[in-house]
Amino acid sequence: MKRPSATDAGSGGTGGGAPAVSLEKISARAPGLVDLYKTAKVSLEKAGLTGQRAAVYLVLDRSGSMRPYYKDGTAQNLAEQALGLAANLDDDGTVPVVFFSTDVDGIAEIGVDAYENRIGDLHDGLGHMGRTNYHVAMQAVIDHYEASGATDPALVIFQTDGGPSSRAAAERLLCSAARLPLFWQFVGFGDTDGTQFDFLRKLDELPVPAKRVVDNAGFFPAGPSPKSLSDDALYQNLMTEFPSWLAAAREAGVLP
Repeated sequence: MKRPSATDAGSGGTGGGAPAVSLEKISARAPGLVDLYKTAKVSLEKAGLTGQRAAVYLVLDRSGSMRPYYKDGTAQNLAEQALGLAANLDDDGTVPVVFFSTDVDGIAEIGVDAYENRIGDLHDGLGHMGRTNYHVAMQAVIDHYEASGATDPALVIFQTDGGPSSRAAAERLLCSAARLPLFWQFVGFGDTDGTQFDFLRKLDELPVPAKRVVDNAGFFPAGPSPKSLSDDALYQNLMTEFPSWLAAAREAGVLP
């Protein structure tokens, strides 16, 4: 994650900037990420974010219903996709990972030098899987970001398979966090035909400025088999609202 710099604080897409981590470095240190890195690069180019710098966070749901997604490698797959994106956006080539259920179950990092099978190994060491409380994970991300001293914005990939136990707390924190340079991209795992994602759709549509100073959240359902979603489709969904948030955040003074 980039630390403060007098020359590049609040940097945005330059139209001609290079990825944060070079292809040569990815090829040498993490050859298994090369295809993801290249696909993410194309998605950023299409979104007009070539040269953009941002921290990338990954938040993973550990409620009991998530067990199959850890067992079949779906959570690991999302982590690798996040890392491929982060290598384009963040010059340290790492992704902080927050595991949550009733509380924050654990905070770790994955990086280009240590990512294979890491999510499953971390998950196995975190013990009991509880309920779903978004706000504790959101606060953990905020605390980590503020403690880092970063000046670049952050894209938070927030994965869950259902609504939170405390909806009021989640909505309240999302609205208050709109003044911070954090964009929350919620990703839903599971059946899209029911009502399990109604709350996430509500968060996505909270009014501006009545509820929050800027629209700081997006949502897309990855379906019941997220691992089958192509890398290109995943990145396109991640880039649907992030570019417009960057522009709105600058206009609102959230970003320089």
